[in-house]
Amino acid sequence: MAKVRKGVSYRGLERPYTRVSKYRKLNYTRANPRSKIIQYNMGKANKDMPYSVSLFSDNGVQIRDISMESARQTCNRRLEKKLGKEGYNLIIKTFPHHILRENPLASGAGADRMSTGMKKSFGKSIGRAIRAKPGLELMKVFIEEKHIPIAKEALKLASHKLPTSCKIKVN
Repeated sequence: MAKVRKGVSYRGLERPYTRVSKYRKLNYTRANPRSKIIQYNMGKANKDMPYSVSLFSDNGVQIRDISMESARQTCNRRLEKKLGKEGYNLIIKTFPHHILRENPLASGAGADRMSTGMKKSFGKSIGRAIRAKPGLELMKVFIEEKHIPIAKEALKLASHKLPTSCKIKVN
């Protein structure tokens, strides 16, 4: 399998190029990749917990599903170690709808012929991303009052895995 490009390549929040064809049947995206986020709800879901701690994005940025999954694993692992499986409820609030595309160009000898006529090319789908505007809620942890510092610590560790600075708020 090919290496994944750096997240910096897709971090900018620009209007995506959308495929428009004069033939209606060709207005589609081929081979949508699956989301790498495995779970959206972790811990004890139906337990009544009075407090919640949320993670919000500071900037407008695209967050790849790979980095969101990494943040989820980090946060969930910390909460599970400190509180057990029954002591919290972690929810991922966003879904990666945006499809990232890549137009692979060959480099080296003889590659000049392949790269002609590629202006505004649609590209091959390679992954998914969350289009996060400033102030979007990314994760939420429902918790009891005595465990608020642990939830803040877990969300802070998760924010280090994301390509933007984040705010943590207690409700």
